[in-house]
Amino acid sequence: MELTLSKEAETKNYGGNIHHEFWPLDPIDPKKATFPCCVVWTPLPVVSWLAPFIGHVGICREDGKILDFSGTNLINVDDFAFGSVARYLQLDRAQCCFPQNLAGHTCKLRYAHTEYGTSITWDDTLLSSSRHFEHKSYNLFTCNCHSFVANCLNRLCYKGSMNWNMINIAALVLIKGKWADALSVVRSFLPFIVVLSLGVYMVGWPFLIGLFSFSFLLIGWFLIGTYCLKNLLDC
Repeated sequence: MELTLSKEAETKNYGGNIHHEFWPLDPIDPKKATFPCCVVWTPLPVVSWLAPFIGHVGICREDGKILDFSGTNLINVDDFAFGSVARYLQLDRAQCCFPQNLAGHTCKLRYAHTEYGTSITWDDTLLSSSRHFEHKSYNLFTCNCHSFVANCLNRLCYKGSMNWNMINIAALVLIKGKWADALSVVRSFLPFIVVLSLGVYMVGWPFLIGLFSFSFLLIGWFLIGTYCLKNLLDC
C-alpha cells in the first residue's frame, strides 16, 4: 500500500503553519513607569557622575513592569533600582523567535537557540532569565544588569542574533533610546558637568586627564572582557 502525504504536508513545513499572534500592548507611559517590551536605562550614582555613558538597565514585561538584576540573587520586579527610567527603547516582538518545537524556529540558529533556552512568549522568556539570574552573584565588572538583559535577548534570539552582550546592549540604548522627559536629560548629565567643572577648577587639567583615563580603562575592560575573555564575563 502506497502512503501519500496530504497536499499541505507536502508543500508546507509543520513549523511554518504555526503563526504566533501578539496581543496589543498598552502605550508607554513614563509617568506611570510602564514600558511594555522595552529596554530601560537610568544613571548610576557616582559611577555615572564620572562616566555618563554608564548606567543601570532593565527589561520590561508585556504589561510594562520592569525587571532588573540589581544584586546577588536579586531580580527586582516593578521596582527599578537607582531611580526612575531616563531612557527607553521598545523592542519589536515580531523580531523574536518563539518556537513551539524545533521546526517552529523563525531564526536560523534553531539548534543553538534550543540548547541555549527558548520560550513561546515574551514574558516566559523574561521569567526563564530571571530564574537563571536568581542564582547569580552580582558584580559590576563581570556579571551585572547588562548581562541579564543580554541573556533575555539571546533567549529571544532578537533580530536573529544570539550574540547580545554588555557592550551592544549599552550601545543599543545609548544610540537608539528615547529620553523619558527633559528632566531625565538633566539628571543624567548635570552631575557629570558639575563634577567635571569642580575638578578642573580645583585640580586643573590633570583632573580632566584622570577622568578620561578612567573612562578609557572602563571601556577597555568591558571590550576586552566581552570579546577576548568571554569566559570571564559569561554569567
